[in-house]
Formats: sequence, structure tokens, C-alpha cells
Amino acid sequence: MQDFTFHNPVKILFGKGQISSLAQEIPANARVLMTYGGGSIQRNGVYEQVVDALGDRSVIEFGGIDPNPKLEMLIEAIEIARANEVDFLLAVGGGSVIDATKFIAAAVHFEGDPWDILAKRAPICSVLPLGTVITLPATGSEMNRFFVITKEVTQEKIACGNEQVFPQFSVLDPETTFSLPARHISNGIVDAFTHTVEQYLTYPVNSPLQDRMAESILQTLIEEGPKTLAHPTDYDARANVMWCAAMALNGLIGAGVPQDWATHAIGHELTALYQLDHAQTLAVVLPRLLQVKQDSKYAKLLQYAERVWGLSAGDEKSRIMEAIELTTQFFESVGVQTRLSHYGVDSNAGQIIAKKLEKQGATNLGEHQDISPSDVEKILVMSA
Repeated sequence: MQDFTFHNPVKILFGKGQISSLAQEIPANARVLMTYGGGSIQRNGVYEQVVDALGDRSVIEFGGIDPNPKLEMLIEAIEIARANEVDFLLAVGGGSVIDATKFIAAAVHFEGDPWDILAKRAPICSVLPLGTVITLPATGSEMNRFFVITKEVTQEKIACGNEQVFPQFSVLDPETTFSLPARHISNGIVDAFTHTVEQYLTYPVNSPLQDRMAESILQTLIEEGPKTLAHPTDYDARANVMWCAAMALNGLIGAGVPQDWATHAIGHELTALYQLDHAQTLAVVLPRLLQVKQDSKYAKLLQYAERVWGLSAGDEKSRIMEAIELTTQFFESVGVQTRLSHYGVDSNAGQIIAKKLEKQGATNLGEHQDISPSDVEKILVMSA
């Protein structure tokens, strides 16, 4: 096992009715900026619960945050927060809303161009405290230090991590997900699955506990994910998937192990250029990346085949290929297609994205830093 430092300060409030806990978690004299997405929280009762819990606090609302939150919109939120001397942020929504709110928290007191926080990794001196009410289990942003923002004018999508933007608390009530469209739930399952794989399917470092934890998340998603789609109000299934999404990217399974993240790097470019959903890009890229890099991932792919998919008979190469195929089938079974052609994107995307990554200096992706732009092009051509 590799050396590591693990720190996760997020307080989790899990279960039915936990939105009422906001009354105790947010200071009574706080000036709150409440962020949310397209308005679904006003249709499913979540908005009313949040407003009731906030009581007499001074609250300013900033809604309309899109999936893959855009810098151009968030600049307006930053200016509103500054003008109103906001001192607490509350994100109510999915990962995009939470990512956007983390960026706002980091940018309100930042001197200079806020985009430099991501593009130049500019140091952050002061961050506004934030909490979250998660309504879409997927990214794990409710329990981690990461955020991803898109600059639309340059078609850049950049991920950033900073210890200062951990939420102080996150409310996870599975009932908030009951009214979500099936597409959102499907995407969330694929997102959590791929987050886990990015930290698991690399190479052995004698980390049996992390491996077993990652495998349990994958197996739970395989078992419980389809139930959430077949029975949208199955509380237990929704609760299990919600907790899987948080556990997949809260730092625990990645502690002391090598990590890949090439699938995400390529996927971000697909989203920035072609506006695919984040999870759609992961479903397209991951199976073909595993196929291309199977030699360097050989031992862990064999372990994955046996422990996650129960494949122990036959030759090793066949088991690996079957495990990759079962991964593809699982994504499609929960409603996320795995070919670029399904989304109207042709194989030229491979060459375009490879050149873009090369221009950015991203020429050494993956846990071995051996995934080159030519490999990226090969992966995407195979994914057409």
C-alpha cells in the first residue's frame, strides 16, 4: 500500500426528513445564498422543506444552474454574493449545483480572474462555508473536495480539488430522488460506478481493504441500480445507490492506491465539445479504455472479472474480455448507451480530442502516465 493522508470533515445527515436539520446546521444570523438548478426542487417539495428549515434567515436565491456549470453564469452568482455580503452558501441539487457552489465559495473573496482558480491552480486564501442538500446521487460532490467547471467560450472543462471547499455538512434524503427522470438516475449509477473503477482498476499495491470496499460498491450498484429504475419509490434501493455515490468519491477507497482518471479526462473533452452528459461520456470511454490498456491493468482486470462478475472459468484473456463486455452491458441495461454514434458524434472526435489534449500538454494520462494522444484517438475510434 502506498503512503497517504486521509481527511474528510463532511458531516453526513442521512435519511428521511433530514432537510429539517438545516435549522441547526446553519447559523441563525447567516446571510445565505441558496443555489439550485432548473427548478425541479420547486416541483417535488424539496424547495418548501428547505425554506421552512431556513426560517427567518436572510436568504438570496440563485437558480438555473445547468448541468456542467458554466463560468459565464457563475460570475453573476459571485457578484451577487459579494454585493449582498453573503457569508454562507447552501447548494440544493445534484453534483453540478454543488460543484458550482464550491467554485462560488472559492471565488467570492478571490482577487483576480476566478477562472485562474481552475486554469492556473491559483491559491485560494479565503473560502465561504457551504452545506449541501443532495437531490441526485452521482458525483459524490456532497462528500469531497472536487469541482468541475466549464468555460463555454473556449470549450474548456476543468476539474479542481481543494481542501477548503469540503462542505461543512451534506443532507442525503433518498426521498428527494423519487421524482427524478430515469435518465438522471441512470447517469448517476454510471458515474458512481466509473468513479470507483478509476481508483480500483489500476495495478496491485497490496491494498486488500480498499479493493474489497471498491468491489462492494460496484456489486451494490449492479444489484441495486436496476431496482431504482424499475421501482422509483423503492426507498431502500435509492438509499443504497445514494450512499454508494458518496462512498465512491469521498477519498476512502482511493487512499493508498494508484488512480487512473483518464476516462474522466477524455470524457470532459467530449462534454465540452459535444455537450454529452458526463455519464454518457464515461460509458463511451471506459470499456474501450480498459480494452486498450488491458495489458497494464491485467492483474486487476482478472480480479475484477472474478470478484465483481463471478468469472473464474476459462482462460484469463477471455475472462478479461467478458468482464469488459459485461461492464458495457451493465451501462446499457441501466439506460446509458456506450457508442459515440448513439449520440450523433462520429469517429472524427478521436482526432479532434487527441489534438486538443496534446495542445493542453495532457500527453501522459492514466495511472502509469502512458496514455498518449494517439491512444486517446484509438480509444475514441473504437468507441464510435
